[in-house]
Amino acid sequence: MAYNGDVMTMKGRPMHWKLGTALAALLVVAHPAAAASAGAPHAVEVRGLFGESDEEKAARLKAEQRENDQDAAVTELRQRVQDLENALRQSTGLSETLQGQVRQLTDRLETQRKDFDYKLCTLSAQILGAAPAPAAGAAPPPSFSCDGSTQQSAAATAAPAALPSGGTLGSLPAATAPADATRSQYDEAMNLVARARYDEARAAFRGFADANPKDPLAPQAIYWVGNISYVQKDYTNAAQAFAEQIKKYPTSTQGAESMLKLGLSLIGLGEKKEGCLTLGAIKGKYKQAPPAILTQAANGREKFCPK
Repeated sequence: MAYNGDVMTMKGRPMHWKLGTALAALLVVAHPAAAASAGAPHAVEVRGLFGESDEEKAARLKAEQRENDQDAAVTELRQRVQDLENALRQSTGLSETLQGQVRQLTDRLETQRKDFDYKLCTLSAQILGAAPAPAAGAAPPPSFSCDGSTQQSAAATAAPAALPSGGTLGSLPAATAPADATRSQYDEAMNLVARARYDEARAAFRGFADANPKDPLAPQAIYWVGNISYVQKDYTNAAQAFAEQIKKYPTSTQGAESMLKLGLSLIGLGEKKEGCLTLGAIKGKYKQAPPAILTQAANGREKFCPK
């Protein structure tokens, strides 16, 4: 080895040349396939010796970014699913609450309907019980049930049912028994009332009154047309029926009660002035009006009529 200026030499060759030759030999040993190339300098594989290249680093970062984006998308999707599940649970809870309220209202309405049916049924028992006994050999009055037990009309003793307006459905006095055919029509209408088939009963009473205007039961039939409408708060038809009964049959025993309910129906229609005048005129028109009717008229005037 000799020292020639700044470069050491070995047998006349520079030192760096010797080092390069040694490194090439090492690479050839590490990659013998490259050394097998015939007629060409030995190929040297340098990939990976000095870390990843810029292209490799860029590809790796791009793949990592893609994975990060996918993870973020999955996280967002999971959050949306969670939000939807929470909203569904809230909606389900609200729906169950509303269903419970609807059931409560339905039960309340059903209770009120049954109470109304019972009151009207017991009244029908009273009315039919006040009717004259059937002639010998005739069919007995229809039976019906108000509370699950069968009642014969002649045995009914229930009191009249109270109305929201302070009036009562009232009771009908005994009437002279008409012919069997017409009486059966009237009894059928009453039986419809007893079975709570009110619209059919009203139509039956209307048909009876129109077909038998001179029958002793015609005033009562018209009264029932108005009475059923009045209980159903159909004040327009109620007022028309009561006015018809008063006009066609002024001496009817139902006159005072029809006039009372005519006044209350007018008040129900918002015609307070006419209704109050009607209530005030009962005593003058019907001198023999029952005290209960006059008391109800006075109570109605006090409640609905201005001083």
